[in-house]
Amino acid sequence: MRQGNDLVRRYMAYLKLEKSLSGNSIEAYLSDLDKLLSFAEDEGKNVKDISYEDLQQFLAQLRDIGIQPRSQARILSGIKSFYRFLLLDDYIKEDPTELLESPKIGFKLPEVLTVNEINHILDSIDLTRPEGQRNRAMLEVLYSCGLRVSELTHLCYSDIYPKEGFIRVEGKGNKQRLVPISETALREIKNYLPDRNQVTPKKGFEDVLFLSRRGTALSRVMVFHIIKVQVEEAGIHKKVSPHTFRHSFATHLLEGGANLRAIQEMLGHESITTTEIYTHIDREFLRKEILEHHPRNLPHP
Repeated sequence: MRQGNDLVRRYMAYLKLEKSLSGNSIEAYLSDLDKLLSFAEDEGKNVKDISYEDLQQFLAQLRDIGIQPRSQARILSGIKSFYRFLLLDDYIKEDPTELLESPKIGFKLPEVLTVNEINHILDSIDLTRPEGQRNRAMLEVLYSCGLRVSELTHLCYSDIYPKEGFIRVEGKGNKQRLVPISETALREIKNYLPDRNQVTPKKGFEDVLFLSRRGTALSRVMVFHIIKVQVEEAGIHKKVSPHTFRHSFATHLLEGGANLRAIQEMLGHESITTTEIYTHIDREFLRKEILEHHPRNLPHP
């Protein structure tokens, strides 16, 4: 697949002929590029249209799956080389990697929200507004299930299995996984459905759970905006994005004593060590882990 990409072939020629790199070095650079191409595909963007903000999100995902700072720096070096090539050959007018800094040892992880801060954000939502309950249900699902923003916006009503306590999520590379969902999130979705039924879905969006007022799926940018507004309303002075909710989900589970492998499975990460490690984790084990260790499922005092 990579060999069939004309842009990648030109980049390979650039590395070989102009940079005089060895075969092993070229393969390493292309491996780094593959990670970026996968990210761009997941974001629904052409790699030539990736922005500085997108690349920050890309680096945040590398940190999230446990890639060490030294490896992050190497991957970033390969990405910078690719964008220098695009700039030199007039594929792009500006280099989005220009202001990106290489991670240092002890690189700060993305912000984590406390459970109280998440509650403040949710409680700050004005439920008298038409989109209020939708936003509350959406952010509850984002946190309770640790979804990527693209997974959240593509979530369908038919993906929810309330009796079983799972949702079906389509992640990167169209890979599907089952993620346990809390009773709190299911309750918020149930409360949202009457409002959703007031919106007429456009063709092709009939099954999408979180609809815009126009009857289409919410955009990634819209979710960012909703979160930004609610964080300000809640008086929280942290840089918060959809990824922050996902990172908080994983952190709270880990702090609560959940199994690291189960967390990786629920997040839909590729195995950090081997993919075989996940074959022994059954659904009941995943559900038990999230029910026992996620703050949304712990008994209230």
